[in-house]
Amino acid sequence: MEKKRKLTSPRYQQIAVDIAGKIVEGYYQIGDRIYARSSIANKYGVSSETARRAISILTDLDIVDTTKGSGVKIKSYEKAKDFVKQFKEVQTVNQIKSEILQSIDRQTKELSYMNRYITKLLDKTDRFRSMNPFIPFEIDITDETPYINRTISETNFWHNTSATIVAIGRNGNILLSPGPYAMFTLGDRIYFVGDDNSYDRVIGFLYPKQ
Repeated sequence: MEKKRKLTSPRYQQIAVDIAGKIVEGYYQIGDRIYARSSIANKYGVSSETARRAISILTDLDIVDTTKGSGVKIKSYEKAKDFVKQFKEVQTVNQIKSEILQSIDRQTKELSYMNRYITKLLDKTDRFRSMNPFIPFEIDITDETPYINRTISETNFWHNTSATIVAIGRNGNILLSPGPYAMFTLGDRIYFVGDDNSYDRVIGFLYPKQ
């Protein structure tokens, strides 16, 4: 099963933000004392060390004051508000990063899937052509070729391309084995056979400026 990339903040940071959020919401007032470290650990279902780190963040940011034996005292509403705002901004950036990473994962998977099936298609096409070497190539005659209204013989088509014209599609009809005196006319579709490089040679011959 494919694992999605997810960017998350440490649990102790989440707890610190939650406590700061309660200060901003008015759940705690300046001067209030809140849980001892063990109580915080129990409330959030984490270890005492995780609770200690959460309180350390709030202390370092001057949001609370910790005095040994006196618990945790709420010190600053404004700094709690700034901390919550900053955390939300970081979370927004992290969310964007996470979505970008997931998009990259999806595109990588899709490209891998496409590459697999293109490889299979090309392999089957090559096998099919090797079993059916007379499947013709096709090319249309446009006004960009200098050979309009000239015959196959006049253009030395075979000598220049090593390809053999087996049919010409014209006005909804197919002219089989057209012979050397058949003329190239605007709108024709030429069907020819040859080796794997024949198509490129015919393109280069009929449309030398491309």
